[in-house]
Amino acid sequence: MSQETIYFAMGCFWGVEKALKQLPGVHDTEVGYMGGHAPTPSYTQVCTGLTGHAETVRVQADTDAIDQLLQFFFENHDPTQVDGQGNDHGTQYRSVIFTTTEDAFKAAQKWREIAQNKLSAAGYGPVTTTIYGPSEVPEFWPAEEYHQDYLEKNPDGYCPVHATGIKCG
Repeated sequence: MSQETIYFAMGCFWGVEKALKQLPGVHDTEVGYMGGHAPTPSYTQVCTGLTGHAETVRVQADTDAIDQLLQFFFENHDPTQVDGQGNDHGTQYRSVIFTTTEDAFKAAQKWREIAQNKLSAAGYGPVTTTIYGPSEVPEFWPAEEYHQDYLEKNPDGYCPVHATGIKCG
């Protein structure tokens, strides 16, 4: 079975990574930073909001699982919230998808439209999710080791899901 990489930024990367690891078709995850301008950013630098990076999870998954992962993405955070999720505010918590194949890029656009229609019908505003195509994907900078699998290492750690409750499928 073929695999591909897709990157999701949907708030605090600790909870996103934990949830993604439980999904069928996911083989590997790693948390890090993408979409900014500073080379080799640290967590402290990213949290200032000055580097432009988003907390991101790199996902290695079966190609045929990408559609389900995109549905998961739009259902498990609030893609209408600008630069934040819940009480977490700042550009590092923005909603972004970085795709590495043209098929995943088109699927992400399709799911954004589906999500927008469902969310609009429920009274939400515009979806703010940015989607990058395969030719636009910036460098992924792995986060510090203590962030990797953080909620497995720290089961009482804080990082809730900020889903709207709106189903897209």
